[in-house]
Amino acid sequence: MCEHGKNIYMPHLATIEAMRDETSDIRSFRLVFQDEQVRESFTFRAGQFAEYSAFGAGESTFCIASSPTRKGYIECCFRSVGRVTDALRSLEVGDTVGVRGPYGNSFPIEEFYGKNLVFVAGGIALPPLRTVIWNCLDLRDKFGDITIVYGARSEADLVYKHELKEWEERSDVNLVKTVDPGGNGPTWDGKVGFVPTILEEAAPAAANTIALVCGPPIMIKFTLPVLEKLGFSDEAIYTTLENRMKCGLGKCGRCNVGNVYVCKDGPVFTAKQVKAMPQEF
Repeated sequence: MCEHGKNIYMPHLATIEAMRDETSDIRSFRLVFQDEQVRESFTFRAGQFAEYSAFGAGESTFCIASSPTRKGYIECCFRSVGRVTDALRSLEVGDTVGVRGPYGNSFPIEEFYGKNLVFVAGGIALPPLRTVIWNCLDLRDKFGDITIVYGARSEADLVYKHELKEWEERSDVNLVKTVDPGGNGPTWDGKVGFVPTILEEAAPAAANTIALVCGPPIMIKFTLPVLEKLGFSDEAIYTTLENRMKCGLGKCGRCNVGNVYVCKDGPVFTAKQVKAMPQEF
């Protein structure tokens, strides 16, 4: 689809149309491609990622956090943790960034039709599931019950707070939000406890249900046994990984886990596939 076919590393130019501080160190961008043809033809699937560049500083890998059902723009969300992300954070509305992609595989949304969905996310790992959540909500009649279990260390660490409120108010979504013990203030109206514990308390039925999990490795480690205890098979559990991805094309070798390249073979994997990866992962 791209006119840059001669150079696979050449990004499209995009304008920052809007930005929002989700937390003290996490910011989200809404980006609009400057080339009208690219803007109209750019397509992606929920779960794919892109490379975002701050010119003069380099590029960094994030998921596309918006839904493919929402046309004319894409969104991303990132934490300031180094040179590139600090440079991206210094930009203002109207500035230009580079975007190349989309890359990687995706969540098989069509295979989820007719099933119940359980989303389990922790901290900044909500954006990779946000794309799927909105994709499914925009096709709401194709799915059964939708449950979202989302937690962070504290109230301040929750991202997309305005959307959490919107999901909470929807009659066709069951949102369970939680913060770690000690992370709740006097006005907190959600649960208090670690995500795996709260998930087990919520006890979503495994029958005809797909679970989608994304979070810090420690959260995933303790969430998978809970899902297994609830009756979920490894084939019914999906996660998305961002394991040291750099080039996005399977050429640099930074993201390989054994013989798996996260950027090309993933980033979406079933729990069965993750368990087959080397222990070092």
